Amino acid sequence: MKLLPLFLRRPMEAVYERRLASGLVGLPRPQHVGIMLDGNRRWARQAGHTDMREGYRAGGAKATEFLGWCTAAGIEHVTLFMLSDDNLGRPAEQLGPLIETIEETVRDIAAQDRPWEVQVIGSLDMLPGDSARVLKEAVAGTAGRGGLKVDVAVGYGGRREIVDAVKRAFEEHMAGGGDPADLVERFDIEDISRHLYSPIADHTDFIIRTSGEQRLSGFLLWQSAYAEMHWVDCYWPAFRHVDFLRALRSYANRERRFGK
Repeated sequence: MKLLPLFLRRPMEAVYERRLASGLVGLPRPQHVGIMLDGNRRWARQAGHTDMREGYRAGGAKATEFLGWCTAAGIEHVTLFMLSDDNLGRPAEQLGPLIETIEETVRDIAAQDRPWEVQVIGSLDMLPGDSARVLKEAVAGTAGRGGLKVDVAVGYGGRREIVDAVKRAFEEHMAGGGDPADLVERFDIEDISRHLYSPIADHTDFIIRTSGEQRLSGFLLWQSAYAEMHWVDCYWPAFRHVDFLRALRSYANRERRFGK
């Protein structure tokens, strides 16, 4: 079957988007969305680019666009998974351009004209050079902004986050003069939840992953215990508003029983 010409396809897609959006009115929607921005390099190769930085740049621009969609949809909190701790083992010629693009993207979404409160989470001390300082400085001015809360996961690993949360719980307890044995005796779920990289995100409602991969790859392991998952076949730079609306429709049609 032949594809419709672009001048016909775009108006039809716009009508379909409006229909999807109107169908979501009054339906449940997630408060915290985690999204795995996967497939930037594969998108660049598919698009004929020889420089993989084109994929990273397109992916960074899409992240900003996505946050706009989430704001319009009334989402309260978004976690963008941009770089895992495992990714830090990539060759320098791959890792350098990726981190540069992440820095540019974080500066963009944290700009003064943006309404979002942004923080960077992960093992920032593992980042090369001055990247940790650059990222922290970029988001410093966003504290206290109302509206959408945005966590940018960089150098992030879910298992490492849980280990760090346990360490912080014991450090806090001992700093107050407590006996570690006492904390062991009463240690509970909340002791980890409130020491996560982002304490306000101790649970996640909905996780989206692009590129067709169907695994978490260590993303929000603690927070995703009862998260709904949604897999999208397209690469991240090609993720469209209509794909987002379909994801929200999928979420709204699910019965969340939380193990009951």
